[in-house]
Amino acid sequence: MPDEEKKIIVDNDWKAEAKREKERLAAEPDRAGPLPAPGFAELVNLIVMQAMAGLGLLAGPGGERIPPNLEVAKHFIDLLQVLDDKTRNNLAPAEKTLLDQVLYELRMTFVQVAGGGAAPAAPAVPPA
Repeated sequence: MPDEEKKIIVDNDWKAEAKREKERLAAEPDRAGPLPAPGFAELVNLIVMQAMAGLGLLAGPGGERIPPNLEVAKHFIDLLQVLDDKTRNNLAPAEKTLLDQVLYELRMTFVQVAGGGAAPAAPAVPPA
């Protein structure tokens, strides 16, 4: 059988349906909403989440427990300390309080996890 050239047939109904779908999607509000303005608290929270994952405080995509990786946790806690050192005397009082609090709580949790103590609760991260 000879190779026949395949043709795509596009009818007016398909075009109209595609146009209606495009209009419907354009009219829907953005479900995610706008991103927050970049700020210091957001940066700290990004690093805190990585440290919490390293401490085994976050669940995996299926809800399974992620085992602690103390080397990763220490790296991100140390990264927060670098941020503290580099921003010394240049933070608003609320930013300094946030950084001090999360560093303290992550360090205490690290000691608990490294010492084989009871499973720690997630550190309380105050809202930005």
